[in-house]
Parts: sequence; structure tokens; C-alpha cells
Amino acid sequence: MYFKLSEEQELIRSNVHEFALKHIEPIAAEIDANSRYPAEIFEKLGELGMMGISYPAEYGGGGTEFLTTMIVTEELSRFCASTGFLHGYSFGLVGHPILTFGNEEQKKKWMPGLATGKFVGAFALTEPGAGTDVRAATSSAVKNGDSYILNGTKTFITNASLADVFVAFAYTDRSAGVKGMSCFLIPKGSPGLIVGEHFDKMGVRGSYTSEVVFKDCIVPADCLLGKEGDGFKIAMSALDVGRIGIAAMSTGIAQACLDESVRYSKERVQFNKPIASQQAIQWFIANMSTDVDAARFMYMYAAWLKDQGKPFSLAASKAKLFCSECAARHTTKAVQIQGGYGFMKGAKVERLYRDVKLAEIGEGTSEAQRMIIAGAALR
Repeated sequence: MYFKLSEEQELIRSNVHEFALKHIEPIAAEIDANSRYPAEIFEKLGELGMMGISYPAEYGGGGTEFLTTMIVTEELSRFCASTGFLHGYSFGLVGHPILTFGNEEQKKKWMPGLATGKFVGAFALTEPGAGTDVRAATSSAVKNGDSYILNGTKTFITNASLADVFVAFAYTDRSAGVKGMSCFLIPKGSPGLIVGEHFDKMGVRGSYTSEVVFKDCIVPADCLLGKEGDGFKIAMSALDVGRIGIAAMSTGIAQACLDESVRYSKERVQFNKPIASQQAIQWFIANMSTDVDAARFMYMYAAWLKDQGKPFSLAASKAKLFCSECAARHTTKAVQIQGGYGFMKGAKVERLYRDVKLAEIGEGTSEAQRMIIAGAALR
């Protein structure tokens, strides 16, 4: 089988590349240094149709394949991991659950804003005492007439301080285990919704991450996403898609490492010749180039399976595991190639080295992915 992107997908990749070179590359270091959400970039991406490129046209989207969204995520991540991460996050953990499980009223309310970048969404699943063990969550939602009252605390919530809508999870029937978990679309400004200060993160500093507290938070009953008890299913579906986004982001970071390593090794002269002539450097670059291609095929295959309506959960876990660890491996090598220069603040490879760690943690750690993959292999 010969895998080839369509002419439209290649054109989109090229256009995003040029956009990123012009608008993102010049400010990426500043975004990182100041821990600043690049609102102006997402406004421009929304105007270009890149925030909702794979959403259906009736909800303001471009109607393309999910794979196309991931191509955009990869290319953005090549220049700024924060921008690429937030792009993939918006689709995988916010847009996808609403589009897949929402009723028509919910879709019409939220999807056009997400598709144009005018709305920001947050995925509120992780809790301080739960983390990877989603079943151990303690947040609760009690039906009270035509509303629910939510109580609980979420942590490490991306976009919390900016979000127009929270895709939030709480138990409506704890005795039923995960079958008693439900999902809610909680608008900003809801009574009892409290967002904490931004966490000061090591990397991906352009994304705001905060604690969220529901303190007798009143949510209208029509904010229930799906049915009562659908929450765990919705969360797992969103994470499957989000993992492909992390894989695409990681591939963009790995590609950036290759770009920087090739550039620097041609420019840096030692012992009267460019270090690119040294076999050790050539081997580093050969391994990077090979792994970047492998990573790209892995995330694209997982995205293609989703587009074909085929099971993609296992492929998503494999892509997320391989691509994130590949990128982590090669950020180390990229810093090594640049030596002392790569170790300095302001070097792009130093920023990539910090950014990539999120990819091995977010949307399920590498260890969690190995549990999923081993479970399937040993079944």
C-alpha cells in the first residue's frame, strides 16, 4: 500500500508552514519566556479556518478529515509546542466529545465558536488524588430539580482561566462505579465555578494550566453531555483522540530537532570543518530523520483509522507512546549536538527539551500506554 497525502492536505501543510514561519516562529521564544497564551495566533488561525478544519460545515468547520487537523497540529508544533498542543487539544478533548456525544442544541451552541477560535474549551477530568486512575475521582453531581449541583476539585486543567466551556466529569451514581460517571458542559461564569491561579510549568508555557473547584456549582440539566453514566465512555473516547494529537505534536517537536540539528551542524566549525562532517553527528541526524518518518506514519495511521470509522484506540496509544518518546530522545540529542549553546536559555532546542516532557505525561503517561498495549497483546 502506498500512503500519500491528498493535494489539499499538502497545500494545507504548506500554508500552515508559511503562516508559522511568519507569525509564530518570531514570537515562540517570547511566549515561552513570559508564559503567555498567544491569543492573537489563535484568532488568526480561526480566521484561516484552521481551528475547525475537520468540523462539519454545518457547525462552521471545514469538513475535512481528522488527519488534516493532525497535520496542522504537527506543523504548528514544529515552531511552537504550546500552539500545536493547544490546537490538538481543542479538537481532541473539547470539540470531539461535543461533536460525538452532544445533542443538536449543544452542537449549535458550542461548535461554531470552537471552529472559529472565538470559544476556548477546557477538559476537566484529572483530580489531585486520582490522576491516571480516573475511577478514583471523587467529584459528584447531584440532581436537584432541573439542575445538577457539582462538588469537587480538578487539577492540571489546560485553558481553565480562558475557557468559555468546561467538559467536566463527576459521579452521578458512585455506587455504579465508572458506569455512574457523567459528563457536563459547564459554561464560564456558572455559580460555584472557581478557577485557581496558573501553575508555573517547566514547558509548554504558552498554555495556561490551573486548578478548578466546583463548590455547589449549579449546572442546568440540559448541560448533561450524553446520558447519565456516559461520562467514562466520553472521557476515554476523548483521550483516544487526544493521544493522536499528542503524537502529532511530538512529531512536530522531533522534526524541529532535526531542522535545528541540520542547520547548526552545517554552520558550526570545529577542527577547520563543519561538525556535519563528523560521523558521530551524522549518526545522530540519521537516527533523527528515520525516527521522524516512523513517528509521522504512526500518528497518521491512527488518524486514518479514525477517519475510516475503524477501531483506533490501540493505534492511538502506540502512536502516542512512540512519538512522545522519540521526540524526548531526540531533543536530548539536539541539545548534545549544540553543546553549551544548546544548554543556554534562548536556544530553541533548550525550549524543545522542556516542552516535550508534557508529551510523555499528558493524555495518559507512557506507562499507562504500555499497560494498554500490553493488555491488548496478551489478551
